[in-house]
Amino acid sequence: MRRDIFQAIADPTRRAIIGLLAMQAMTPNGIAEHFQTTRQAVSKHLRVLTECEVVKQEYQGREIYYHLEIERMKEIDKWLEQFRKLWETRFEQLDNLLANLKKNKK
Repeated sequence: MRRDIFQAIADPTRRAIIGLLAMQAMTPNGIAEHFQTTRQAVSKHLRVLTECEVVKQEYQGREIYYHLEIERMKEIDKWLEQFRKLWETRFEQLDNLLANLKKNKK
């Protein structure tokens, strides 16, 4: 089953893992050290992130390192862009309204 990228970011622990991997590639044990949870719980989150293709595994000897797939994260940004434009337009309208009210008050 291919998961949706939004499933990857739906959980706060997975978002925290994404934040860690944005800084550097890490092993599952390295990631688990940042959480007060079991290594198995972190592995389940990593499995979801891998299924969503947000992270990829790279073997270096006996170790597995997880890397963030930046291109997949751009999908989230692209989806958010439509809302960003809407919010910017509304804030601009609010700024204009406030400027007019301030001008008329003088």
